[in-house]
Amino acid sequence: MDLLDAVTWPVQTERLSIRRAVAGDAEAVWRWRQLPEVGEWITRAPTDYDSFHEQFIDPARLAITLIVELEGEPIGDLMLKIEDGWAQAEILEQGKGVQAELGWTLDPAFQGRGYATEAVRGAVGICFGPLGLRRVHAGCFADNEPSWRVMERLGMRREEHSRKTGLHRSGVWMDGMNYGLLAEEWAG
Repeated sequence: MDLLDAVTWPVQTERLSIRRAVAGDAEAVWRWRQLPEVGEWITRAPTDYDSFHEQFIDPARLAITLIVELEGEPIGDLMLKIEDGWAQAEILEQGKGVQAELGWTLDPAFQGRGYATEAVRGAVGICFGPLGLRRVHAGCFADNEPSWRVMERLGMRREEHSRKTGLHRSGVWMDGMNYGLLAEEWAG
């Protein structure tokens, strides 16, 4: 069973709507994912639409991708990947599907207005609300200040600042940051 089926979609925030991605969203998402200022920080940055489309429509990817809309127009995407928590062997089952990794991109034309923070807040609300997860986490390159600022605005705790642990596509090893938040710490 797909755990995201437990959510009533779309999820509304103050100004945004968040819904499951479908294959037909590829062209809209490509609009911002092809931009150098977005590709600078994301894990995969295909340089042509055909490669991006193939990656986007992969069922495993679609299963963890959400679309952020403003007045019915896609302006960003979220990753909500439900994961197992670490557990000792004797209680392994109790650690299954209890946390989520979050990720996001936003069309630069819509940055600077709080939409990323609002969208990620909505994703955290989904995790701690209908999904009933116990923890969320997210990571970024330390140089990606807008990303870690979103995490801090949401009350996520910086759990790690690592030295030169991520190889950037520029060929430079960069520092990384990881943040986490427990359900009991979430104020909504």
